[in-house]
Amino acid sequence: MSGFSRTRLRRLTDAMQGFVDRGEVAGLVALIARGDTVHVETRGVQDLTSGVPMARDTIFRIASMTKPIAAAAAMTLVEEGKLNLDSPVDRLLPELADRKVLRTIASQVDDTVPANRPITLRDLLTFRSGYGAVMTYPGTYPIQQAIADAGLAPGPNPPTISPDAWMAKLATLPLIHQPGEAWLYHTASDILGVLVARVSGMDLADFLAERIFAPLGMADTAFSVPETKLDRLATSYGSDPETGLKLYDRARGGRWGSPPDFASGGGGLVSTADDYLAFSRMMMGLGKHGGVRILSRPTVEVMTTDQLTPAQKAASPFYPGFWDTNGWGFGMGVTTQRHGYLSPGSYGWDGGLGTSARNDPNEGLTCILLTQRMMRSPVPEPIYTDIWALAYQALDD
Repeated sequence: MSGFSRTRLRRLTDAMQGFVDRGEVAGLVALIARGDTVHVETRGVQDLTSGVPMARDTIFRIASMTKPIAAAAAMTLVEEGKLNLDSPVDRLLPELADRKVLRTIASQVDDTVPANRPITLRDLLTFRSGYGAVMTYPGTYPIQQAIADAGLAPGPNPPTISPDAWMAKLATLPLIHQPGEAWLYHTASDILGVLVARVSGMDLADFLAERIFAPLGMADTAFSVPETKLDRLATSYGSDPETGLKLYDRARGGRWGSPPDFASGGGGLVSTADDYLAFSRMMMGLGKHGGVRILSRPTVEVMTTDQLTPAQKAASPFYPGFWDTNGWGFGMGVTTQRHGYLSPGSYGWDGGLGTSARNDPNEGLTCILLTQRMMRSPVPEPIYTDIWALAYQALDD
């Protein structure tokens, strides 16, 4: 398998510079890899005030790109026989025992019926636990207000209470759907992180460091950034239609400058392009990278296979058209039909604070884009779709 056309890579360079020049992002790191060939573009700045240039080793808040890593961590425990995909999790998460379920999504929160069955690990991995984001306008349904009042609404910031306190709050809410009935975004990954910690007897941060990050050489991936590395953490920005980029989170004195109370399996990690490439290559290598095996081949294959039925997709609103060409594996999206350039069987996910990563096993291609500007909606933005298109057009074979 060949790498990339040098001539065609210049199109990627020009396009990424254009996003910076137009002020759509402050800076970015774009990485595409194929076989032993790795091409990296660094453009713009880490911080608009200081003007520190973006670098290959700049650290970014990767938000929901945490989800595939949390899923991989859980599957290491399945391989050890400490968890079972289809066994109830309420022995380890008693807060989830004897759940009540909303009669309908529009019901008052006390209008419930008993759950048909317990929640399983497979439900958590596939986001079919009955907990998650309601993808419609805020205030449409009573359950949305109840979730917000409990401080459990999914968002860009990890919870600020302990895992046990968070689980206790979650237990006060009914399930939105029966277990296994529908896909609901995000919350299951945070539950999954609590489960991994309880089963392993370790804080999630320590477990990931020991079992995934250290073996793969992911030295800059963690739930916080130590003082010695804060100069490499990019400032995070939102966007305003009138004023452009606006400060969201500083490097120093910001939310990721100290260890969190809650290590969020749904979105709490920071990382670099090369660190996430190591994880991506492990997945592309069917569980093995750099002579280290993290997962077995069959485990990676099931993680990256669409797990949802047509009926489950029909009951699961996300953004328009998503389910036409996508499914869901364990903690990540899976391409089921070619759209744009992504081949069927491609997999990966985006982070709401401005990051994206995909593997395409058919082409042996990995694309990673790290920016520090929040997404405006769940729909992939032009900067994401452009890097995928530009990576594919640069394939040289």
